[in-house]
This record gives sequence, structure tokens and C-alpha cells, in this order.
Amino acid sequence: MGVNAELVRRMVPQLELLLPVVDEKARRLVLGAVALAAGDGGVTAVATAAGVSWQVVADGAEELESGQVAPAGLVRRAGAGRKRLAEADPGLVPALLALVEDSTRGDPQSPLTWTTRSVARLSRELTARGHRCSPQTVWRLLRELGFSLQASAKVLEGRRHPDRDAQFGYIAAQAREHLAAGQPVISVDAKKKEQVGLYAPAGREWRPAGDPVQVADHSFHSPDGHAIPYGVYDVGADTGFVNVGTDRNTAALAVESVRRWWQMTGKDSYPDAARLLVTCDAGGSNGTANRAWKAGLAELAAQTGLEITVCHFPPGTSKWNKIEHRLFSQISLAWRGRPLTSYDVIISTIGAVTTTTGMAVTAVLDTGAYPTGQKVSDQDMKDIEDRWLTRHQFHGTWNYTLQPVPRPAPAPPPALAPPRTCDPAALNHPALTGLDPADLTALAAALEIPARARREQRRYLRSGRTRQRAETSGGHNRKTTLTSDLTATLMHRHLGIPAHVIAAALGVDRTTISHAITRTGQLLTATAQPPAAPPPAITLHTHDDLRSYAARHGIIITTPAQPATPTTPP
Repeated sequence: MGVNAELVRRMVPQLELLLPVVDEKARRLVLGAVALAAGDGGVTAVATAAGVSWQVVADGAEELESGQVAPAGLVRRAGAGRKRLAEADPGLVPALLALVEDSTRGDPQSPLTWTTRSVARLSRELTARGHRCSPQTVWRLLRELGFSLQASAKVLEGRRHPDRDAQFGYIAAQAREHLAAGQPVISVDAKKKEQVGLYAPAGREWRPAGDPVQVADHSFHSPDGHAIPYGVYDVGADTGFVNVGTDRNTAALAVESVRRWWQMTGKDSYPDAARLLVTCDAGGSNGTANRAWKAGLAELAAQTGLEITVCHFPPGTSKWNKIEHRLFSQISLAWRGRPLTSYDVIISTIGAVTTTTGMAVTAVLDTGAYPTGQKVSDQDMKDIEDRWLTRHQFHGTWNYTLQPVPRPAPAPPPALAPPRTCDPAALNHPALTGLDPADLTALAAALEIPARARREQRRYLRSGRTRQRAETSGGHNRKTTLTSDLTATLMHRHLGIPAHVIAAALGVDRTTISHAITRTGQLLTATAQPPAAPPPAITLHTHDDLRSYAARHGIIITTPAQPATPTTPP
């Protein structure tokens, strides 16, 4: 039976009204139904009359004839439509994962190691490798694979110090004790240096659309200077104080900031204060190894009459310092999207900082000069340690107190008689070392080359370059010979004699012998040694013990240096 052209002709006006208002599925099924009613050749006739693809009409007729119409809510039958790229190209997903994971691990062979891993760049790289896909497809695949846009998280604190948690507890206990006694507790640190001028600020701020603040496109050296906000957060009063320096972030600026806080707000808030607790991180201008920081605080303690206790946070944990999340975070929010065009803007913006808990902030400008390179001599530091500074029993490097009144200067040591020590060769005795003297001398000769090699290695690691001049006999400025080092090591092992007793017998510093015992012991570990006599069942603790034991074996060891006997004036 041929096509019913009249039926198709009569249906055209109805189709023109119906097709624009139905979805793809309904349009396909309606056209298929008309084609089936028109008979043979109906598919072509309906497609021509309706101005649609022949395939659309044929698909609709096929669905109706098979009875496999797409369920409600689906436009196409299950499995219909073009396959997804991940299915059509099985190598696409592995190639994408290889690119992202290699660049994340820092594989030097990855083309994206040192570039931004944007979807556009990933799309181009995949297409170049034969996996053609769009950036939208890359974005969808990454989402399906569990990836998302991530920023770097500042959570790694470096190597965890074994006493980190104990130090946190110690700081907390010190703070509770001071606050309970009505004494001030402050947290101090320096905020990141900021350039003054029309430079792009961090963050965004609400403004009329299309009206951004015009700033310089590069942050060159600012002719208007820079600002170094050094903050002091009063833990008890919940107030902030910021001393905005214009020169350098040095220990002098840190101490001056604490001084200004005390003079401007601290002494009025704590009129009866006798002590002050300062918590800070372990590095920078207020670090544990900064001599100028301790010298400045000693001077401040003397000026204010305060007993100043300092507790440092362990290395790598500065983010736990209260000033970071109580004061500096609020300043960063206040500066968000605002160019710091002048010092007045900086001071006014910091001074306007408030929080819902009622914290207020005072800001002042400090135009003083704080040059770098200021040194505190060894003698001055020793004087501070002896007279002003008291280290706590728990981690004295991190916790110490500076007294407002110096301790009396220690009395000078009494004059010593000329040292009288034994001949080092006399100590090369089996009773003292456990070895025959000839065996010890031969062992020292065998250790000469490895000892010199280790000495050169230590020197190279210390200086970073090879020796420029030939080594003098015995080494430069050496206090002992390898034979005496070996003798001291064997005496220490054989009789358990302390390093300071052996040092007194040899007439050298105890540190010299301690280092010699450690280094020579390392050489002996890697060297075949002659059999030694079993050690006696005794331990010699003092010089008198050593002298008595040696005398029983015919070895004369003189008495170490003793204080000279003062003469009675006539």
C-alpha cells in the first residue's frame, strides 16, 4: 500500500501548531505516529512536510512499533544518544589522571609541573596527546573523579619538637598564674610589611559595579615608604596596640613597641603591676637566639621596674600565638580591598578595628630608625646572663625572666697557680688504657689517615670550600695529638674516667677531651682493634681517684691546678 499523501497534507497545519510546543521525545513520537498512519513511504513524506530529519521520524516510528518508548522523564531511550568521551576513548581518564597526579607530585617530566593546572591547559595537553576533549569535559571528569579546586592549607609545622605540647602547657600555666594575680599578659609579633601607596590590596570589597579602585599594575619599590605593624595584644584586657614602624623589623623595634604599649596603655590598665608576661614566637626580631631582644628587655625591665618573663612558642608553631588570630586577622579584614595610600590611612584603619567581643585597638606611627646589624658582644651578653637574666628550669632557652634589679657581679675567680700536669706519654700504660703501649701507638698510626679525612670533611661542611693552604703538622690550632685523643678515649672506656678528670691530667679544656672522645670513638667503631685487657671492677670519679690508682701502678700524675695560697700581709 502506497503513502497516504492526503493524510499527510491534512496533518501539516496541526503539526505546525503542535511541534513547537512539545519536547524532543513527544515531537519524535508524534511524527512517527503520523508516518505509520500514512503507510509505506510515510517516513519520507512526513519528514519532507514537517521539515525535519528523516532519522527523527524513523526513530519515532521504530519506538512505537517496538513498544520500547522511553519512560516518563527521559527524552531518549536507555543507551540512546552519543556515547560519552570517557566511554568512546578509554584512554582519556588515565591520561587525565596521569597529568594531574604527576604535576601534583612534582614529577620533573610532567609538562604541568611548573604551570597552572587549569582545565583549559589540561584540555590542550590531552588533545596534543590524542585525546580530544573540551575544557568543559575536563571539568566534568575531574568532578566525577573526586577533584575540586583547592588552595594550599597552612597546617604543616615542620618537625614536631618532642616538648611542643609541654611548652604549650607551660605557657598556659604561666598565663593563668599572671592573670590570676592581676599581672599583665601580652602576646607580641610583627605583621607582614606593607607598601604605602596605590598598590593592589589583598581581598575584595563591595563597590559600585564597574568602578574598581585604580591601582598600580606592579608592586615596585614604593617611594612613599613601607609600614611594619608590630602588634601587642593584651590577653587580660582584650585590647590591641600596634606600633607602625617605618624603618626595619629589628629587635629594637620589638622592644620599643612593648615600651610604647606600657607607657601609653599598660601602666594605666595595671597600676599595681610588678610583673609582665610576654609570649612570642621563636624567630625573627623577638627570637630565642636574638641577643638584642634580650638586651633590650633587660633595659626595659630596669626602666619600668617590671619583672619581665618571656615564653616562646616552639619553632614552627607561631600560628598558635594569640595575636595572630585575635588582632592580626582583624587588621587583615579591615585592610581588605583598601589601598594603603598613606600612613594616615594605615593608622586610621587599624584604629577603627573592633570586634563583636568589644576589642579595641590603638595604633601609633613610629618613625624612629632601627638599623640592622646591631651587635651585642659576648662580654655584654655574659653580663646580661650573669646579672639580669634567669632561665627557667623547664626549657631555659624558651622560658626566661629578666629582673628589674641586677644581681651583684660575681666575684673574680681566685688566681691559679701554674698548671702542673703529667707527661701525656705517661698515660699510655696498660693499667690505664687496657692496651700495650706499642699496640696503642700502632693503632694511633692506623687511625691517622681516617682521622684526617674526617677532619677535612668537617672543615669542608663548615666552610663550604676545599682547603686553600696545606695543613700544618698536627692540624691548625690543635690542643692534643691523635695519640693523646686515643689515650683519653681508651681511659674513658677502660676505667670510666670522666672527661673533666682526663682533661685536668692533660692540662686542656674538658670540652676538648669530650669532643676527642666522641670523634675517636666513632673511628674505633669502624676499625679493627687489638685485644684489650678486661677492665678492673672499679670506677674512677675524681682526680684523686685517678692519681691513687695510677700510683699503685708506678704512674705519677701531678695534682691539677689549685688556687694560689694568698700570702698574709706583714
